[in-house]
Amino acid sequence: MESGEINMIRDYISLAFDNLKHRGLRSWLTMLGIFIGIAAVVALISLGQGLQQAVLGQFDALSADRLIIQNAETGFGPPGSTAVTKLTEHDLEIISRVQGVEIAVPRLIRMGKVEYNKVASFKYIGDLPDDKEEAAMVYSTMNAKPIEGRLLTPDDRGKIVLGNDFLTQEEFGKDIRVSSKLNINGKDFEVVGIIGKLNNIIFNSVIIMPRKDMKSLLNIGDEMDTIAVKVSSTDVLVDTARNIEERLRRDRNEQVGEEDFTVQTPQQALSAVNTILNIVNLIVIGIAAISLVVGGIGIMNTMYTSVLERKREIGIMKAVGAKNSDILTIFLLESGLLGLAGGIIGAIIGLSLSFLVSFVANSYLGTDLLKIIISYPLLISAILFSLIIGAISGLFPARQASQLRPTEALRG
Repeated sequence: MESGEINMIRDYISLAFDNLKHRGLRSWLTMLGIFIGIAAVVALISLGQGLQQAVLGQFDALSADRLIIQNAETGFGPPGSTAVTKLTEHDLEIISRVQGVEIAVPRLIRMGKVEYNKVASFKYIGDLPDDKEEAAMVYSTMNAKPIEGRLLTPDDRGKIVLGNDFLTQEEFGKDIRVSSKLNINGKDFEVVGIIGKLNNIIFNSVIIMPRKDMKSLLNIGDEMDTIAVKVSSTDVLVDTARNIEERLRRDRNEQVGEEDFTVQTPQQALSAVNTILNIVNLIVIGIAAISLVVGGIGIMNTMYTSVLERKREIGIMKAVGAKNSDILTIFLLESGLLGLAGGIIGAIIGLSLSFLVSFVANSYLGTDLLKIIISYPLLISAILFSLIIGAISGLFPARQASQLRPTEALRG
């Protein structure tokens, strides 16, 4: 490309930029739709990717050789806690006899009132099985390791182990340490250990107490909220899950699709969550696309108005030798610059919003689980897309401007 052509292009860009700057507020209002669209795409997809990583972190706590069995839920809460009909010893026996099941461990997860330093709060309480092998499986599944004190043993009574949130959060206005006493549902329990920070949010805020203490404290009979199963090998995980479903369905005289229980593998749970997140991302992209179309229409409207306002200017340019292609280029550059500026500012706004939401969410939860993942291909694609939207939106007004006859344009 010759230096003359380079200078000409530079002049075109300079002229287009000056025209946009001259229109001031109108240019900013024109870019509003682009701002919203690009900001929505960047913010929500960045948050979505961060949320996806956070969810993956939650499932890291579930080993690949574990199954979770629970009855149908009636609301939101810990697994099994909102089931009307609880699992029973009979269910446990059926599951234990299925080929591929190495060990089946019943679990209790309930809510209890915790008081400390005259401050009361409701917390999740999980049981530690009486059997040493079952207790070891629970700790293995949680990946629990004490950073203060020790873990509970099945023989402990009146003792509890706390999740990491009790150590790091100041909810009770006074530090909780080993040997502290917490009043749970009217009875005092001594803290013997605090476990390290885990990926799972529920585990970080849970209280673990011996099963016998928990049953006595909350007046729980032989029921169980969930049954955790360890299979003999990850290779038989899917077959074992299918066999458990068939045995329970036959025992309960239920048809396929009418089960009042679920047998869930980590892969199934993760797949379900990923499906939901992908649907959310598609909805976000759809909403953002509508904003971008509105922004494109705004650019087109502004450029048509500009053509009408600048007829005389166009006529003078043509009278001194400007070609149709020159006029077309100037107007296309103006509309493209509107889209580009809208895209850049929208991307900055979107990233700022995503970091703000992440900060607020992590501060509220007392964790750094929700991290923003900056996708540079996403940012570049969003900005380029807004540039293309701007250029396409200005195509028809630019073509109209380039085809004006000098005499007609000079008359205004």
